[in-house]
Amino acid sequence: MAPAHLPTSRAAAAALDVHDPLASFRARFYLPEGVIYLDGNSLGPLPGAARQRLAQVVEAEWGEGLIRSWNAAGWIELPRRIGDKLARLIGAQPGEVIVADSTSINLFKVLAGALALRPGRRRIVSERDNFPTDLYMAQGLIELIGGGHELRLVEADEIGDAMDEDTAVVMLTHVNYRDGRMHDMAAVTRRAHACGALVIWDLAHSAGAVPVNLNGAQADFAVGCGYKYLNGGPGAPAFVFVARRHQADFRQPLAGWLGHAQPFAFETDYRPAEGIARALCGTPPILSLAALECGVDIALEAPMSAVRAKSLALTDLFIALVEQRCASHGLRLVTPREPDRRGSQVCFAHPNAFPIMQALIARGVIGDFRAPDILRFGFAPLFVRYVDAWDAAHILADVLDARAWDRPEFHRRAKVT
Repeated sequence: MAPAHLPTSRAAAAALDVHDPLASFRARFYLPEGVIYLDGNSLGPLPGAARQRLAQVVEAEWGEGLIRSWNAAGWIELPRRIGDKLARLIGAQPGEVIVADSTSINLFKVLAGALALRPGRRRIVSERDNFPTDLYMAQGLIELIGGGHELRLVEADEIGDAMDEDTAVVMLTHVNYRDGRMHDMAAVTRRAHACGALVIWDLAHSAGAVPVNLNGAQADFAVGCGYKYLNGGPGAPAFVFVARRHQADFRQPLAGWLGHAQPFAFETDYRPAEGIARALCGTPPILSLAALECGVDIALEAPMSAVRAKSLALTDLFIALVEQRCASHGLRLVTPREPDRRGSQVCFAHPNAFPIMQALIARGVIGDFRAPDILRFGFAPLFVRYVDAWDAAHILADVLDARAWDRPEFHRRAKVT
């Protein structure tokens, strides 16, 4: 049975949408008719403003301004300008965040820098179920630098006990990509600092979706992507946070020309820039940055307290409806029920998760599949409605009741799942 505070009919869900303080944001995105989009935690939809902004950049700034636009249109300032905006979303200060490269590359930078700040320690601690690219980057860096470093992987509940005097870095994703579990950032960071370790937080599934306070938690480093809840477009640039207290001593190995103290002096020897700019590497992708800024600007307009409240209400509703309507079909909730441990997604495990998700997509409910058996549904509060959660749960029940997923075309896997 659904909790008492949740709507008990579609009409009641629609009434919540009418009174939703975030309702007006939905019109800021292009959302195709007939689609319930529950995959904004993987790729956010197109902001309407991005269409106009990209046309302006292409036609006026690139087309007419040509190379002059690096100065005249402020292209060269975009990484820092958007970084300062992002800082407001993640509890950082101006000058602590900059936009650059990909999440993977930024993780490589800060992990290398963090290890250098703890030269007598050899262990990186992470969660076994962390996003694979984070683990791969750590493995690759260890292989590159040698020196006896090791990556120790443990279960989420074992992170605290895995820290000791040989731990250099604790590297975690704030909200787990597979099950939506959210770590207590302040508590984990406090425990790591107590044993002398530094902490890197991956905010890929947090920024723009859940409250984040990096400075309040005394975080050391963080990275995150721009194409999920920030709606920056496919392959949007990522961001990197370096706490101000570490910036003077922070060194990262990808010493590209834009991280130089004077890039246009074209000196032979590298001198790192002051502050967060030393986290830069190569030339910024202007078209992608322009689109990302539109998504970040929208996110900044929405009070995070309202975003979080709606996120929890949507996920509560969806969990309750699925468990009620699909009780006989073997779905197993893997997302935490506790609100303070849940990100903005709901995940159910099922042996036939892949074809079930393909059948849902064919019915206009777009979520995604994560191997080996996860049905993943993202609830981005700026555009997902209560009736979307209601309808998606009932369509899932229809698919399961009719075994509509058990058709050959739904078992065929494309390159991207």
